[in-house]
Amino acid sequence: MGPLIRNISDTALWTAVYRARESERPDALFRDPFARRLAGDRGERIANRMAEAIDTSWAFVTRTCVVDRIVQERLDAGTDLILNLAAGLDTRPYRMDLPPSLRWVEVDLPEILEYKTEILGDARPKCSLDRLGIDLANRDARRALFDRLGKGLVISEGLLVYLTDEAVADLARDLARSEFDYWTFDLASPALLKMMQATSGQHTAAAGAPLQFAPAAGVEFFRPLGWAPVETQSVFESAYALNRLPEQFRSAPPPLPGPDGPIWSGVCLMQRI
Repeated sequence: MGPLIRNISDTALWTAVYRARESERPDALFRDPFARRLAGDRGERIANRMAEAIDTSWAFVTRTCVVDRIVQERLDAGTDLILNLAAGLDTRPYRMDLPPSLRWVEVDLPEILEYKTEILGDARPKCSLDRLGIDLANRDARRALFDRLGKGLVISEGLLVYLTDEAVADLARDLARSEFDYWTFDLASPALLKMMQATSGQHTAAAGAPLQFAPAAGVEFFRPLGWAPVETQSVFESAYALNRLPEQFRSAPPPLPGPDGPIWSGVCLMQRI
């Protein structure tokens, strides 16, 4: 039968299923008309197996909504370039109401971007869109890209948790060095990381992509690296406000207590110092 998750790119199929399911709800928070095709049968199998251990679809949907809001707010403030690192099967350039003058750059491994391009076919993005097949672990390649692009908003949704502390620090320094203005990413507490490692993380680890990054210092981890927090939005609080928080979590305010510390995740917006 083979492993549930073969490589890091399979996680993009998995999260696309959650966007598809949200889009099909009568009270959908967003509409992604491409998510179901992008996820395919394999994405559905992965999502169903993951839900057997713990259903986290609400958290992925909430994270998507919060990042959508941050993108829109930065556009309203005048941002004209967005760099999406580890873009996977994200379709914001197609589904969001974006100005045609906006430049959007997607970076990921060549294989996942080739698959995405094939599935999307003749669909037209709302803005200028470039896809670049670059391994972000190649520091020389990413630095050359960052230096070429300059100012703008960086998105790294669902990326940092798979990296070591050292790799995240190197990425943060490179982004700050290249003078990007803002950076948004998701962050988990150490206690939540431990929970994820025991559930879905077992499958990603078997595929060579262990869950690793959840600094005890939280967003303050990034301050010595050139980034200061603008806002940190709790996924639990946002899910409650959006009516997506499961009933079992509604009895206690976040962060939820756990045997290994507070169970918390958030979407962070950082500004270059």
